[in-house]
Amino acid sequence: MRHVPVMPEESLRAFRGKKISVFFDGTLGAGGFAKLFLSEHPEVKIYIGCDRDVEALETARRYMGEEEHRVVFVHGNFGDLEAVVRNCNITDAIDGFFLISEYHQCSWIKENGGLVS
Repeated sequence: MRHVPVMPEESLRAFRGKKISVFFDGTLGAGGFAKLFLSEHPEVKIYIGCDRDVEALETARRYMGEEEHRVVFVHGNFGDLEAVVRNCNITDAIDGFFLISEYHQCSWIKENGGLVS
C-alpha cells in the first residue's frame, strides 16, 4: 500500500529546528506523516498516534517498520487527549501536537471502502 500524507512539506516545516521528545498525532491514519516526522526527528522518544479507525492503526503499525518501537498506537479520539496521555503513562510534557482535518477522502479510505470504527 502506498500512502501519501496531506501537505507533508508544510506540515513538517512547522517542527523543523525544534527538539521534541514526546509527540501527539491526533489523526494518525495510515502513518504517512508519522513516518516522515520520525525520520526527521530521531530525538523523539514517544510518538503517540491516535486514530478512531482500527484498520488504519493496523496499517500504520505495519507501515512504520523500524520506527514502530517509538510509536504508541491508540484506538481513540483526539478529543480524549487527557485520558489518552494518562492511559499511556506519559509523565513528560508533550512537546509537539499534530492534528489535521482532511476535507477529502484519503487514498487509503478510497482503496479500502471507507472508515471502520
